[in-house]
Amino acid sequence: MSGGDGVPGVAEEASPEAHAAAVIGLYRRHADAFMAARSTRLVEQGWIDRFLAVVGPGGAILDVGCGSGRPLAAHMAGRGHPVTGVDSSPELMRAFAGNVPGAKAILSDMRMLRLAQVFAGVLAWDSLFHLRQDDQRAALAQLAVHAAPGAALMFNSGPADGIAMGVFEGEPLFQASLDPDDYRAVLARGGFSLVAHRADDATCGGRTVWLFRKDG
Repeated sequence: MSGGDGVPGVAEEASPEAHAAAVIGLYRRHADAFMAARSTRLVEQGWIDRFLAVVGPGGAILDVGCGSGRPLAAHMAGRGHPVTGVDSSPELMRAFAGNVPGAKAILSDMRMLRLAQVFAGVLAWDSLFHLRQDDQRAALAQLAVHAAPGAALMFNSGPADGIAMGVFEGEPLFQASLDPDDYRAVLARGGFSLVAHRADDATCGGRTVWLFRKDG
């Protein structure tokens, strides 16, 4: 059953876990609307520049939750970085393949990602926060396995622990965050040191951004 404006198959009074499980289906149903709504203007330019400075010239990048590849993956590929894009929506991955020629496109849930490769940079932009808190911890640990020594890891989150439901195309869209100290602790256990962090960065659309570097 579904409520009047709820996610198909998810009642309005559904648990946060049910809403989190519905995220992939929502992006599949509304892939075209998402691509139309996603600005191709690189408001993330400052943070991407910091990220690429840690990655180093020509370093391979794993873009998790890459969507259509515009503008981030296309920009990084244009700067000479081999990009591997990962997303759970086949519709967005087809667009990614066309928007970032030559890039690898992998259809996968980030929680299930198992690649026999490490990267100089791992990016989870506007994607990690769609997971439940426990799944975020597990996903970060898994992404750490794909980071080479000295690699950059960058993602964005909410500013504080909690769940903040959004809405996209009239449907509830799950978003969650850990406490900032929890993010620091999870990445420290994975062998990462914090390079830069800013909460509610007005220069980046109000995002809370984390940039780490893997030790070694």
